[in-house]
Amino acid sequence: MSAPRARRRTVLAAAMGVPVAAALPSVALAGSPGGYVSSRGGPGRFALAGAPVVVSEADFPGVLRVAEDLRSDLGKVFGTDVSDENPPIIIGTIGRSPLIDQIIARGKLDVTGIRGKWETTVEQIVDHPLPGIRRAFVIAGSDQRGTIYGAYDLSRTIGVSPWYFWDDVPVARRDNLYVLPGRHTQGTPAVKYRGFFINDENPATGTWAPSYFGPGKAPGYPGGLNADYFAKVFETMLRLKANYLWPAVWGRAFAEDDPQNHATATRYGVVMGTSHEAPMMRGIEEWNRHPTGTGEWSFRRNPDAIKAYWRFGAERMRDENIEGVITLGMRGNGDVSLPDGDGIDLMSSIIDNQRAILQDTGLIGRPQVQTLYKEVQRYWDQGYRPPDDVTVVFCDDNWGNLRKLPDPSLPARSGGYGMYYHFDYVGDGRNYKWADTVNLTNTWEQLHLAYTSGVDRLWVVNVGDLKNEELPLQFFLDYAWNPSAWPVSRLGEWTRGFAAENFGASLAPAIAEVLEEYGRLQSRRKPELLNRRITVDPSKDIATDSSAVVYDDQATPFSLTDYDEIDRVTEEWLALARRASHLRRKIPAAWQDAFYQLVYYQVKDTAIIYDLRRAEFTNIRYAAEGRAATNALASRAEELFAEDQAMTDYYNNTLAGGKWHGWQLQPKIGYGNVARYGPNAPWQQPELNNVALPDEIYPYLQRITVPAAPAMGVASSLPVLSPWQSLPAQHIEVYNKGTTPFRYTISSGAPWLRVTPSSGTVRDQVRPVVTVDWKRAPFGVTSVPVTITGAGSTTVVPVSVSRPALKPAGFLEANGYVAIEADHYRRRTGNWLLLPGIGKTGNGLVSLDGTGRLDYTVTLTSSGPVTVTAYLSPRNNTRPTDGLKYAVSVDDATPQVVNVTKATGANDTTMNRQWARNTSDNINRTSTTHTVSGPGKHTLTFWAVDPTVIVQRLVIDTGGVKYSYLGPPASRKA
Repeated sequence: MSAPRARRRTVLAAAMGVPVAAALPSVALAGSPGGYVSSRGGPGRFALAGAPVVVSEADFPGVLRVAEDLRSDLGKVFGTDVSDENPPIIIGTIGRSPLIDQIIARGKLDVTGIRGKWETTVEQIVDHPLPGIRRAFVIAGSDQRGTIYGAYDLSRTIGVSPWYFWDDVPVARRDNLYVLPGRHTQGTPAVKYRGFFINDENPATGTWAPSYFGPGKAPGYPGGLNADYFAKVFETMLRLKANYLWPAVWGRAFAEDDPQNHATATRYGVVMGTSHEAPMMRGIEEWNRHPTGTGEWSFRRNPDAIKAYWRFGAERMRDENIEGVITLGMRGNGDVSLPDGDGIDLMSSIIDNQRAILQDTGLIGRPQVQTLYKEVQRYWDQGYRPPDDVTVVFCDDNWGNLRKLPDPSLPARSGGYGMYYHFDYVGDGRNYKWADTVNLTNTWEQLHLAYTSGVDRLWVVNVGDLKNEELPLQFFLDYAWNPSAWPVSRLGEWTRGFAAENFGASLAPAIAEVLEEYGRLQSRRKPELLNRRITVDPSKDIATDSSAVVYDDQATPFSLTDYDEIDRVTEEWLALARRASHLRRKIPAAWQDAFYQLVYYQVKDTAIIYDLRRAEFTNIRYAAEGRAATNALASRAEELFAEDQAMTDYYNNTLAGGKWHGWQLQPKIGYGNVARYGPNAPWQQPELNNVALPDEIYPYLQRITVPAAPAMGVASSLPVLSPWQSLPAQHIEVYNKGTTPFRYTISSGAPWLRVTPSSGTVRDQVRPVVTVDWKRAPFGVTSVPVTITGAGSTTVVPVSVSRPALKPAGFLEANGYVAIEADHYRRRTGNWLLLPGIGKTGNGLVSLDGTGRLDYTVTLTSSGPVTVTAYLSPRNNTRPTDGLKYAVSVDDATPQVVNVTKATGANDTTMNRQWARNTSDNINRTSTTHTVSGPGKHTLTFWAVDPTVIVQRLVIDTGGVKYSYLGPPASRKA
């Protein structure tokens, strides 16, 4: 038995560097509802300040190690002397720790329901636990990780953030905290293996880690991801209650870059795995370094070398006593399809040979998985089944939408099912690696669907560099531990807990609101895709012709002319950045670095990117029109680019005293520049890392020669004006094509239509607002000429005005459309779940059983054919059916059934261009045509058919819908 020696207050205080005045007012924990620690003492409570941590030397290495972390964490929080005279904290593993076993044998600790469980802990204040000890707080684990999780749970509860290293979250000093009486436990995890994949780790980790931790320890392999680096990863995993890791693979070999990597994983008690492209516990980079035989990664042409390679991995796992989950199967080198071609016979032969090796090496009883990634899913669809004890891991489509779930008609598998998910990705429709772009509601819905479908053996998520995906990763692991604790109705509470855990309870609500709005806005479209518009050629069939989907890397997806869309979305981001800046001024000095990393940087810099793109694409438009404002917008875009570079420079060279030098290098602006970056530019990242060159802003900014003489230009995208419209104020643009200002005047052809101001001076441009006095306007449709005069020329703009003579009811047609958010129904039947904030413009609804209807009352001013477009989350068909379906009807007409995935071709297992369009746009739009009998009140009905269809909004196009990314603004309701 070991116990710490007393420590002097002066030494601890010097080590902390955090003032006592910064202490948090209350304890908050995102990962566990409730809690067992209070800031107040009381009868039966256990004082933590000054308590020694006691552990048996006979316990697992991971437990001995975590005891030191717990001692350190207690010192950071309390900064007080530790005395052996104080009641101790005793930690240990049932059946391994003589201390814990003796306490149990004395009848002092009831481990009923704990003993023999997987990764389970009990925490309890125990009187007279051992001879000579009056009182103790006991943390007893059912196994090694159970004990480790119990120790780290105490650390989190007293205020040590799991992100203290990766985001420099300081620890608030407290005088004391007290454990409450009673028997406490975090329960048994719902998902057995829970972890993440460090992937796509260049340029951030690949640049920063070798500098911070030093190069790899094996000669000739300067990978930088050595045992010191992975020790920090492992510690963070365990603090988050993860147990499973796929290590980085880009030019790196976990076992070779540092021979101590595997031993370090064992010392921490972490389960190792390898990704879907790296079978038999060997990363593919090991093959690239040591090819044998023909040198081909081909089971058909080089089988003996391949099998020898696999055998080495199995023998190393056995001889080094590595706890791991063994990946079976095979993909091509570089995470592509096999060069040998597809075929169930080939895959069966590969698995049979791998299993034979496991049998020979005595590892056949170890957990094994086969991951059905990309084209490998076809084998399953065609009837292939791995051995029953192998865990089948289903995958998402790399963009957060599951592709397959267990068929409930099939018998249960002893190996169960797993899931591979993505928060970070390299591939089509474009890399997204720079910042967290996760909508928590969207992630919750997919995790909930997976878990309730029986996927509970293994969950792994691609988190890129780990840092930058802190919030979604913590939620992923919290949910995997206890799904029932976090229904969708408690997501806001979870986010507030995350904020409180890192910044304190007082500012947590405001920080959480910023984080929630950030996730909603960011999920609309990845920042890397802000210069790519994806459209459909209406003359082609999107379901059968891949050329129907057109990529344009020189166009913004947001409309520059209609619905004020580019301005509306940019202003939303700028407003959020102002909120983050306001909060930043309230954050205590010691927490500034953490706030910059976990909140401020991604909010502020994304706002800069949106503002830059607005200036850039408006500049290109203005250049084509010869506007005098063209060059000022080019300068504005360059200023914003310089702001982005300044934030990058601060991150890399000043933040946390320069700790993150070389981290913030991920490109996000130069995508699509084929001339500079070659044929891979449409999706692969630009490689100049956003160096401060003007041509990194792509498409290129335009500068024009502006003559001195004034010349008037007029631009108008006015819709048909209506008293029922919900659009913002409408305007006409009057602009100058010269550098000399000129006077303008505007006259209206009707006294009830006004343009304000009706006269003035145009330097670059003005935007007079068009308004209608609806009490004086005539009923019906009227065209009013508006005459603009200036700089020696005259332009007449016809303005269409429509004043309906109908009685308004429900949602009102204006500007040629009715747009309705899904949750704004008049009546519903069936079991629907509200998914808050999942939509690009609002909430979503999903039928839990595939039945029921949503009715919406609308008033239309027109008759005849109309088009109804359903905006759906871009889900794939996860069941063995012929597609995802819904139906729509108008009034009493027969509902029209739509097969979403067949109609768009989005469910093809090759994940084609149609799928790339839906995932890039984060929406699946399908349309039906209906005949309306006449103007007046009508009922639009959305019918549930399949239970995983999520409807966000419905748009009735009566002939006036213009192009926009988000769709037209929601209509007014009478």
